[in-house]
Amino acid sequence: MTNTELRSAVRGQVLLPGDDTFEQAAKPWNLSVHQPVAAVVEAADAADVTALVRYAARTGLTVTAQPSGHGATGDTDGVILLRTGRLGGVQVRPDERVAKVGAGVKWGEVLAETGPLGLTGLAGSSPVVSVTGYTLGGGLSWFSRRYGFAADSVRSFDVVLADGEPATVTAGSDPDLFWALRGGGGDFALVTAIEFDLHPAPDLYGGRVIWPGHRTREVFEAFREITAEAPDELSVWFNRFQFPQAPPMVAVDVAFLGEEGDGRALLARLDKIDDVIADKRGPVPVASLGSITDEPTDPAPGRSRAELLTGLDDTAAEVLLDTPLEPVLAVQVRHVGGALAAARPDAGPSGPMTEPYLLYLLGLALNPELSAAVGERQERFAGELGALVSGRKPYTMLGRGDRAAAAFSEGDLARLRDIKRARDPRGVLRANFPVLS
Repeated sequence: MTNTELRSAVRGQVLLPGDDTFEQAAKPWNLSVHQPVAAVVEAADAADVTALVRYAARTGLTVTAQPSGHGATGDTDGVILLRTGRLGGVQVRPDERVAKVGAGVKWGEVLAETGPLGLTGLAGSSPVVSVTGYTLGGGLSWFSRRYGFAADSVRSFDVVLADGEPATVTAGSDPDLFWALRGGGGDFALVTAIEFDLHPAPDLYGGRVIWPGHRTREVFEAFREITAEAPDELSVWFNRFQFPQAPPMVAVDVAFLGEEGDGRALLARLDKIDDVIADKRGPVPVASLGSITDEPTDPAPGRSRAELLTGLDDTAAEVLLDTPLEPVLAVQVRHVGGALAAARPDAGPSGPMTEPYLLYLLGLALNPELSAAVGERQERFAGELGALVSGRKPYTMLGRGDRAAAAFSEGDLARLRDIKRARDPRGVLRANFPVLS
């Protein structure tokens, strides 16, 4: 493969090893992940994606798509890295409560358009995550307890198939491929645009409350009490923080699809805990959904791990509250359940997810030694929780060392593998977590 060959195939920018900006272009959002790719192609438009896939199919190469690389694994040796950031555009049809977005669109762009209309997509906690990558992995939203996985709100996908043919995929036009794309990852076709349902959000109440670390046990008990009775419109996350050169802190993040008065009443248990450092709860514009957790929006090196928990008994409390954090920065427990646990005949491979809680562990990975230490501490948390860890993980939150098999039931995984073999027998396309690995 030469630069000339690729440049003749596409109109977008093409970079090969040795080019001045190649190393920077190959970096994912998670800077701790090295991507040894053969080339980086920034598609100018959907036609460029078609041209690139045809080129790869003709020359025996493999393509992996990445708008930004939040979920990058580094399993990219010798592949062409396709950047889809220029595939923009947000089209909203408010009367139908539908939006269509290009593969490079981020959730913040969508919410800026839908929020003033009293509507929302099923976005997660970060405004800079791409709609496409997030949705292909299922998509766990602040509103998933009410409306399910983001993938299950998809109406259609504009794709390029592994043979280079463009298509629009719906439940009626191609039931197997439509099912696989709604939560099975990006292993089956390259998506250039997604059309999905929007949901009513005339009122949204939320924010973060922070206490000093000595209030951790009280906050955790309040979290357990609130989530035991929480309506599906309410999502609550518990957080233990240990930032460098800072005292321990504990926090609760909340998002409630409803009016402020109702939200405050549901969370009244939190108001009984003294020593509040900050209480940022209040009405939240949909466009400001990312302000609840204020996650970093610039690339950074990190190492994360997610586990689904079957409950939060006293054993879980002991592990989650008493295990030293360092060098892990944050231990987060999310209340899930609700619509995520419901069996739906039209659902994709992500659900039902019957576990009521999700554990998320995050640390910095500034160097290999620190990354290894973070991984060891994360392993200690998971190991000491024992049978409370179900073993299944949401695809959208798989981390390094995980395999796609952890995200699906045996039957769904077998179906996904059959679809992959039928639609991409030569392995032209590769997801972050390939279903055949």
